[in-house]
Amino acid sequence: MATTTIQDRTRWDTLHKNGPFPLKFFLTTKLEKNSSGLNDFEKYNDAAAEIQKLIKQAADSHQRFRAIGSKWSMSNIAHAEDRMHFNSFMNLKFPIFEGEMHEDSTYEHSNLFLFQCGNQIKEISRFLERRGKSLKTSGASNGQTIAGCISTGVHGSTIDVGSVQDYVVGLNLIVGPRPKDVIYLERASKPALRDTYIQNFQARIIRDDDTFNAALVGLGSMGFIHGVVIEAENLYLLHRFVKKIDKARALELADTLDFSGFDPQIPGADFNGVRPFHYKVFTNPYSDEDKYPVEFIYKIKYYENYKADFGNPIPFQKEFVYLDLIYLFIKIAEKLPKSIPKLINLLKSSILPKEEKTTVGKLSEIFWDAGYQGRAFACSFGVDHTHSSKALELLAKLTRDNPVPGIFAMRFIKKSEATLAFSRFPFTCMVEIDGIQWSDKEKIISLQEYSKKMIEVLKDNNIPFTIHWGKNAAWDFPGLVEHMFGEDVKKWKKVREELLTVPMQEVFSAPFLDTTKLSEPLPNTEDLIV
Repeated sequence: MATTTIQDRTRWDTLHKNGPFPLKFFLTTKLEKNSSGLNDFEKYNDAAAEIQKLIKQAADSHQRFRAIGSKWSMSNIAHAEDRMHFNSFMNLKFPIFEGEMHEDSTYEHSNLFLFQCGNQIKEISRFLERRGKSLKTSGASNGQTIAGCISTGVHGSTIDVGSVQDYVVGLNLIVGPRPKDVIYLERASKPALRDTYIQNFQARIIRDDDTFNAALVGLGSMGFIHGVVIEAENLYLLHRFVKKIDKARALELADTLDFSGFDPQIPGADFNGVRPFHYKVFTNPYSDEDKYPVEFIYKIKYYENYKADFGNPIPFQKEFVYLDLIYLFIKIAEKLPKSIPKLINLLKSSILPKEEKTTVGKLSEIFWDAGYQGRAFACSFGVDHTHSSKALELLAKLTRDNPVPGIFAMRFIKKSEATLAFSRFPFTCMVEIDGIQWSDKEKIISLQEYSKKMIEVLKDNNIPFTIHWGKNAAWDFPGLVEHMFGEDVKKWKKVREELLTVPMQEVFSAPFLDTTKLSEPLPNTEDLIV
């Protein structure tokens, strides 16, 4: 049988030390051992029964229950004050075979896989690569769990693919302790799995596009995500190169995403006029540089001997300062580790380092482990890419007027179908500032006040925006979520109320949902009738 250890705790913190936050109990469930004789379906269902037991215990105690993965988020979205469940030991993996496909499915069966919630992106990649497959995209790093990634809408690295949730085709949710509270959910317009296969997981089937799209980015509050069915693709390689280009050209490419007349002039390769897989612009808000470092990544056909031609990409990636925005900032900060004000002064005269080294590798090798796990902050705003240079200019000016220890970057992602995905524009530019945390003793603006001013400056200049759910922000800003998502907030809440009973809505709520008002029920229309 699956077993759960329950530890008394007084507090919990994120990977990047954005807390600590109060906590009563920390739960960890481990699967039945291989020696038990159970097959993987039986282990999976046994784990589901264990989770349902834990949900009932929380409900009976009038306490909240929240699943967590790798603690990657910098907001408090993963936190619950009562019971937090660590998922990472729940990592079963299931390939999908031809006879298990829905008769109306348009998917290729060899590209579909079911992963239990605790699988990390890196272990999913290893599993897929052994089968000649790859994820379509990942976040900037690979340590997050698959359930955690989609819960906050972790955006991918790819202009024309979207975010991690955008290659999810099915969800197995546990929304309560009753037998009918185990649900398999997929789109009616794009069914994936045969009913008889889904019965292996003793799940009630719901095929509905609106329900699926709302649950995709569920913020940890649509029940317990037990399993995720994803669509992979054939293995491919990524050709990565960082170089400085004229500021005006870098911003023009950001505003247009038109690469048809652009030649990146990468040695040994011809990508003239080719739209990149990934485009990222780095900028120091304190330095008026005429050139910006830009990361270009191009997708190329996979071949076995790429390391003989380009070397092992992983040692190279570990050396690269532009691998991760926080890591880049920390490398700069090492020069003045004990003085935030002096560090900011250093940035005013600092030119970002130059790098022109080619790397070629698989997705999992190019988007490798994050290089820094200490006290960091990150604010990330999504805007329509046509507003990218204007938004960057406004936020950079705000930062110069209210200096904080961080630097900016811009990344670009395709629109998501998820109801509350922050990638809601046709092509969303994520304007992000990452850096290291500071204390009140530093006598500079607080992170909360700085985050508030970022919201205000975009609103005042009529730039529609979203915010990355897992990043730092003034989440208590009045009417913030409604301003960002409009009527989609009501659609999301409606689905949540359809999936969860009233007691379960409270069990799966959390302080983050309270702050953003997403835990509040929709008004009863009968109460509005005069």
